[in-house]
Amino acid sequence: MSAKTILAALFLVSLGVIAVVALRFMPQRLVVGSATPKVTVLAAAVPLKAGALLRAEDVAWRPLKGPWQSGMIERSQLPAGSQRALLADQTSRAQVYGAALRIPVAAGDAIRMSDVAKPGARDFLRVVLQPGERAISIPVQTGGASTGLLTPGDHVDVILTQHFGDRQPLPRRSVSETIVQDLRVLTIDAPHAKTPGFGRTVTLEVTPREAEAIDTATTLGKLSLTLRPANSPLESARAISPTWAGDVSPVLGSASPPKTLTAQPMVIDVIRGTATQAVKR
Repeated sequence: MSAKTILAALFLVSLGVIAVVALRFMPQRLVVGSATPKVTVLAAAVPLKAGALLRAEDVAWRPLKGPWQSGMIERSQLPAGSQRALLADQTSRAQVYGAALRIPVAAGDAIRMSDVAKPGARDFLRVVLQPGERAISIPVQTGGASTGLLTPGDHVDVILTQHFGDRQPLPRRSVSETIVQDLRVLTIDAPHAKTPGFGRTVTLEVTPREAEAIDTATTLGKLSLTLRPANSPLESARAISPTWAGDVSPVLGSASPPKTLTAQPMVIDVIRGTATQAVKR
């Protein structure tokens, strides 16, 4: 047998051995390759409509479904439960709080940054406003309901408080009344540092008629907001009748301004001869 024949046989045997080894280990490699690290991303906790304002309860960490896409918010790989991990998770979630969804998102689907419009973005109001609605900003003083209780997406009532001074008796000098119900909060501006006690400016979603009512109310007195329960029915006009100062403090009903004593004129009789004349002094 020639050397060439021997070399050729050895080469073929080597190829066969390599093929057998490759086939033997290929399934193991496929299993190892498929065991990719699990990726957890920020996703919708419930079905969300386009225009929805994202709140803490609307989002949650979920395992990634499907391929990774640019703009997804991935959960920190820091040790779970550590202070740094909790802070990183809160920071990541806060990126979407108060942002408006451009598209509907199904429960469990990842939320990408390109899917939301954040307050201050050029198209934020166009994305968040429902058809036929308007946006109006109102000053809310700290003397009323605290805006610290509110987040974008909440629903509120607007209360107008007026003071009439000395033009009315004590029980009727102050009054509060609910002028508009069930308005969605769009944005809450930061407090005015140069105007202590002023409070914040809140932007609400309103109808054209509600916008007119609120704009008029700003010229009459102080506006406050009260937080409504989720999906609560509207109260009737009878249930939200005005509340006067005398309704809140019954003691005002028995109080009255001090009586002012009016000096009575003095009458003097002047007698001239047989005639008598009464003279007031």
